[in-house]
Amino acid sequence: MVPGAELLTGGFRRIVVLLLSLVTAPTVLLLAIGILMLVFYDAQLNLVFGIMVVTMVLCLATGTVIALVFLRREAQMSQLQSDFVSKVSHELRTPLTSIRLFAETLQRDDVPSAELAACVNALASETGRLSERIERLLDWGRMEAGKREYRLVLSEVPAITTAALAAFDSVMMGRSAIVEVEIAEDLPLIQADRDAVVDALLNLLTNAEKYSGAKKQIFLEARADPKWVSITVGDKGLGIPHSEHKRIFQKFYRVDERLSRAVEGSGLGLAIVKHIADAHGGKVELDSHPGHGSRFTLLFPVPKASPGTTASVP
Repeated sequence: MVPGAELLTGGFRRIVVLLLSLVTAPTVLLLAIGILMLVFYDAQLNLVFGIMVVTMVLCLATGTVIALVFLRREAQMSQLQSDFVSKVSHELRTPLTSIRLFAETLQRDDVPSAELAACVNALASETGRLSERIERLLDWGRMEAGKREYRLVLSEVPAITTAALAAFDSVMMGRSAIVEVEIAEDLPLIQADRDAVVDALLNLLTNAEKYSGAKKQIFLEARADPKWVSITVGDKGLGIPHSEHKRIFQKFYRVDERLSRAVEGSGLGLAIVKHIADAHGGKVELDSHPGHGSRFTLLFPVPKASPGTTASVP
């Protein structure tokens, strides 16, 4: 099942209930009016009749507006899910096609040793890319179902950022990007699931690389104040309009579909980042303007107690 399909089914069920209400409520009111006219046919009935007609009209208008709102929202969700399936199919097809071509090359008897080694390396790379795509989908499914567990233990921020940068280097696979790192000294420990936070930072770093333009200038900063420890990933690229700042954290949503077709991505990365931040009792903030780059900041509360815990956040 496509992630969120159960929400879509529930939405249509609510719409059916609303539409039935639009028929039932006026029917009951008209029946009441008929009974009153038969029993109390006098001058006072005009006032009662007028009040009930107005009530019926208001009920119809309100129900119609609510039904239209639900229909519009569910139509948008359906479109987002359709786009998601299309994007994921494209992302999975690309590495699979490469794997098939490299496998066919290896089956030939006349492959030079240098080309053979290149094919093996490429196969390993494409297999890793395919595995990463599938794991992201599975991880999001666990998050949606509330089955993603986070083991929160006291962790050092420099160790987390170092692991995220190492993972980013592996993902880059030879592509060039300048990452400026500035980690403040004496940062307090944070209660964190190290792997989850590394994954969140990796999502932000890869997004910065994708949308930072030709220069690929990225920066990673970590600071602290008495209340929060902040880790910021930024770029000097395209930037995001202010009207889109909240929507980009929605699942499957991407700002510019024309640009999305040229840039790989399923639209889940930032939704995963927000889910991870929420699971840690923190938040994610965005500072971005078109043409001036973007700054995504993960905020983690400075812990008051030290014992490790396990959290499962729906």
